[in-house]
Amino acid sequence: MTLITWSWIFLVLYIGAMIGIGLFAQRKIQHADDFATARGGYGPFFLALAFAASTASGATFLGSPALSYEWGLAANWGNFLYPLGVYCGILISMRLIATAGNRFGNRSIPEYLGDRYQSEAIRIMVSILSLVLFFYLAGQLVSGVVMFEIMLGLDSDWALIITTVVLLTYVVLGGAHADILTDGAQGALMLILAVIVIILTLIGYGVEGGFSGMIDDLQRQDPELTTALNTQTPLYHSWWSIFVIAFAHMPLGLLPHLGNKLWALKDQSQRFQFVKLAALFGVTLGMLGLGGLLARVYFGDALYAEGGNPNQSLPLLFVEIFPTWLAALIGVGVLSAVMSTADGLVVSSSQIIANDLYRRSLAPKFHAHLSEEALDHRVLMISRYSTVGVLLITMAMAWGLRDINVALIVWIGVGGMMAALSGPLIIGALWQGVTRAGAYAGLIGGITTFVILHAQLIDPNWFGQGFFFDAATWLYGEGPNPYSCAVMGEIVSVSLTFIVSKLTQPLPEDHLSALFQGSEA
Repeated sequence: MTLITWSWIFLVLYIGAMIGIGLFAQRKIQHADDFATARGGYGPFFLALAFAASTASGATFLGSPALSYEWGLAANWGNFLYPLGVYCGILISMRLIATAGNRFGNRSIPEYLGDRYQSEAIRIMVSILSLVLFFYLAGQLVSGVVMFEIMLGLDSDWALIITTVVLLTYVVLGGAHADILTDGAQGALMLILAVIVIILTLIGYGVEGGFSGMIDDLQRQDPELTTALNTQTPLYHSWWSIFVIAFAHMPLGLLPHLGNKLWALKDQSQRFQFVKLAALFGVTLGMLGLGGLLARVYFGDALYAEGGNPNQSLPLLFVEIFPTWLAALIGVGVLSAVMSTADGLVVSSSQIIANDLYRRSLAPKFHAHLSEEALDHRVLMISRYSTVGVLLITMAMAWGLRDINVALIVWIGVGGMMAALSGPLIIGALWQGVTRAGAYAGLIGGITTFVILHAQLIDPNWFGQGFFFDAATWLYGEGPNPYSCAVMGEIVSVSLTFIVSKLTQPLPEDHLSALFQGSEA
């Protein structure tokens, strides 16, 4: 049978399994909180698989190998460092966010921050800011398109529609339970796939001379493909650009589609067991990017030609080196990585609309007469309707972003958000002294810094020769690197949060005591 035939067979089985899980998860949904958080529903091992699957997205399976294909060994700094950054963020998140969030019954990160700072405006501001995660979700849909094009022989329009419909079906049915159950199953499959790719690359499978032969081939193509830094790209051109990868990703562990999962841990005493397992799984999945090196040896620069795309490097490698049926099965494994992140993003985005904007802001003003039961039913209904809306919007975004590296699509959205949240969320989890005004300053300063730098709005020509010209030139050069822009935004956010908090009125002592009580790591 052909690759397309095998792919359709495995795809139908995969879709059937995901929808089956969605139907099973639907039986667990008794109220809106079940849909939003699956609170206290899972043990550390299964949740670690689900969590690692969510941190490994289409960017991990397609974007990272594409960067390795384009920029060589230097790109793999990111593959190793980004999981470490994420799980440092998780440790911070667990210190307060999971504990306090459970105590106050929070269903989302914006809701938690609103309660943390006793501010409706902060909750609304973060809710709206969180909608930039649509770019993150659009990146996953683009990844799905790539896989469906290669494995199923579909054109990009149909590939996009099928990806969206599959996601829509099982998430609408089962909410957070469907998200975690499918992610756990997908995480196990992805780990097996990651180990296979890492081993094949380290032995230089199919290359004369093995790994050393692979390095020799890369050096013949371009010497910078084998150096620790690659001066041809703003992403890996200096040790600063490498350092910022880990630092930039720390707040990723606190983003809504990940932070929300901490509330699903059945026993909070098992949280560090959960983190250790999730970190091990996450680093393994991150090293998938190595596969892009092997793809560059097999295909040379052919993926730069018209009709090619470096995002295709890993799936095309599978087709090249594996039997047809196995390549098709692995392709479905990659698709599972896409779905595992996308479903969490859909759930968290729908909760921003249903919980943070409707339940907490609109309902008290316009539907105050509703009973708690009636309100909960309406929130659950809005959660499901908004899931549909989110997916339709991001499908349109994905259609326009199909030719951009998946990893960079993701960072269009998350870079600014992580810059903004660093101060109020991270410093606010570690230090009781963060004030409402400090949180405002951190949010606004972080996002503003990211936008100014990434959009390259500072023109060096505004300044004469000297220190300011040199500084502006460096900042302008860092603009295309979203990691660098995010870190500088994070530094501004943390600094402003701290300074303004020192100068402004603290929150009530009784509120802080209730918030931080029992939250020590």
